[in-house]
Amino acid sequence: MEIEQYQFGQDFIGFVNNLCALEEDAAAMLSQHLESLRFKKGEVILIEGSTCKHLYYINSGLVKIGFESKDRTFIMRFFAEGEMFTVLDSYLSQKPSTYEVVALEDTVITRISRTEMDKLRTRFHRMETFFGKLVAMASVNMMDRIGEILEEQASARYENFLKENPGLLQRVSLRDLASYLGITQVSLSRIRAGI
Repeated sequence: MEIEQYQFGQDFIGFVNNLCALEEDAAAMLSQHLESLRFKKGEVILIEGSTCKHLYYINSGLVKIGFESKDRTFIMRFFAEGEMFTVLDSYLSQKPSTYEVVALEDTVITRISRTEMDKLRTRFHRMETFFGKLVAMASVNMMDRIGEILEEQASARYENFLKENPGLLQRVSLRDLASYLGITQVSLSRIRAGI
């Protein structure tokens, strides 16, 4: 178990180092505040209406971030192993999340609390730089996602999903994929038949 914890922490730290190389003491302190959790397929990682208090890194598995309205489910993003995520608006504002996070497969996550991340950002300039880059990447991704939904035809959104996420097609249900694309399963079947 200790080796497992160490490896998971190293994956998280490796992600951070790819965005901004940390000093040894910053990496050592970061590793002390990481915790790894396992979720079964279908388990909720963050409940809608609760406040997001962590940054998450996916060691293995797949999650979705989305919300339910009266008549449909909307999926904002999928995150797979090697990616970091949070519900950014809730994390930054510390207000209740309108989204929920659900494991789509058995998933192992390493996380750090916002409290500890804030302390590290105050103490280490490179942690602040990392966080700034992470927020900037998330903002760009969100703007791309909104633009895609507002402007592109459903068939173009599907082709774009295939191009950008080739490994996810076999891992995501057609129901979830249709929700991500903002269309019905029937429409998705038509698009898939036409491609």
